[in-house]
Amino acid sequence: PGMASRVGQYCIYVSDLERSVEFYTALIGLKEQSRTDIPGVNECVVAADHGGGRLRLAYRHDDIKPVDHGNALWKIYMIVDDADAVHDAVVAAGYESTMKPERLERWPVKVGFVVDPDGYLVELVEYLDGHTPPGS
Repeated sequence: PGMASRVGQYCIYVSDLERSVEFYTALIGLKEQSRTDIPGVNECVVAADHGGGRLRLAYRHDDIKPVDHGNALWKIYMIVDDADAVHDAVVAAGYESTMKPERLERWPVKVGFVVDPDGYLVELVEYLDGHTPPGS
């Protein structure tokens, strides 16, 4: 009954808003969609031009302390056109790689992993052989 639910966006805390916006736009390839300032927090939403979820980056300036990852968030999954190019750009900008992109036997994808400015693990997924990402 009615329309199916879908994930709108994930919101993560970052320690330097501009640095994180630069990482996700210039290196990962998302576009800045909007900015919002609410009491105690500056936020920026980044997303693709062509659908998919959004990522809201939030800098909490009224309670400045290191971002505490705990153990709940595993990774942020990014669908990219060219995993090797994105991976190499991230590494060239001085960020850590935990796995160079490689083809997975089980799925028609190439996958690599990098670490964003606040230590979030970012999975870079490139769909191969004409396969399209789920929900596209």
